[in-house]
Amino acid sequence: MSQFGKVAVLLGGHSAEREVSLRSGKAVLNALQEAGVDAFAFDPKEQALSSLQADHAFIVLHGRGGEDGTMQGALQLLGLPYTGSGVLGSALAMDKIRCKWLFQAQGLPTAPFLVARPEDTHYAAMLAQLGGKVMVKPANEGSSIGMSAAATADELASAIAVAHQYDDEVLLERWINGREFTIAVLNDDVLPIVEMRTPRAFYDYEAKYQANSTEYLCPAPLTAELTQAMQATALAAFKAVGASGWGRVDLMLDEQGQHYLLEVNTVPGMTEKSLVPMAAKAAGYSFQQLVLAILRQAGPARG
Repeated sequence: MSQFGKVAVLLGGHSAEREVSLRSGKAVLNALQEAGVDAFAFDPKEQALSSLQADHAFIVLHGRGGEDGTMQGALQLLGLPYTGSGVLGSALAMDKIRCKWLFQAQGLPTAPFLVARPEDTHYAAMLAQLGGKVMVKPANEGSSIGMSAAATADELASAIAVAHQYDDEVLLERWINGREFTIAVLNDDVLPIVEMRTPRAFYDYEAKYQANSTEYLCPAPLTAELTQAMQATALAAFKAVGASGWGRVDLMLDEQGQHYLLEVNTVPGMTEKSLVPMAAKAAGYSFQQLVLAILRQAGPARG
């Protein structure tokens, strides 16, 4: 494993997803060290980036400051090869609203939506335009932070107020009744689909990280035809935003059998119980093999 030199596992950071990132980073660090890689932890919240001395960076920073292109740009200036998407792909994928515009421009299936800014207060009209029930999301958060559903004008006002704590721009998306899936991409290979089932209203932060009632099915119980269609949509979305290396695409399947893109994640969770490792396991990768595959695609420093 000397080919990688010293590998900095970037974890923690300043975002609202810090705790998840610390868990992901620890799992990645352990796997690298067990594989014989000279890896060490580096937390940008605790250490100045100017002090980073490494040959490669394995980015496991979720959310702002790690998944939005800023860290990628800094590492490029340092001439340090890093895992995952570049500056543009990271920045676009992080912004749910601009992702939706890209999906629309590419003719990819995604639910109708509106953008709410602080001055937008026509709650009943916005609800009516989107079918009476919506999912409200901050434009630039992950792990379902700041998200909530709304079916009345009062609920929408409250949901938008919560989301505005994180972002000036808020995404209102038509509510989709159906099943939720995620599709991992690894070096342009699409991995088996994971279905997430929760008794909660939707797959929220608690369902992801705290509840014992969430079920995961991988490979997801879908027809071969639907599996291929959803995987093709996921890969097209991944490429549309300029993502590369590895990541995850989230989708919904409605009761009529139509699938819709939700978002692209360029630094998804990497605990051993996370969704990308789950999909990779179904494809025959151990957690250690997955981590090494991601590290290998870091390549030379990008100019």
